[in-house]
Amino acid sequence: MGSIQLNMHEAKTHLSRHISEMTADDRLIICNRHRPVAELRLLPQPRKAARCIGVAKGEFQVPAAFFEPLPPDILEAFAGQS
Repeated sequence: MGSIQLNMHEAKTHLSRHISEMTADDRLIICNRHRPVAELRLLPQPRKAARCIGVAKGEFQVPAAFFEPLPPDILEAFAGQS
């Protein structure tokens, strides 16, 4: 479908049909007297399968410095003191 423009009357009359025919990339543009006033898109659907844990195992290493305490100036910035 891509992008389709509907006038208000058409949108009110056949909205459910147009939405059921939409795919993830489609959008409906609703017009009032041939002027676009609203845009409808489908919401992303939740994942159907759970993500696998450990998929990126071995692809990167966390450096030891990651676990060291933050410098005082950065800690102060987080606390809103800088």
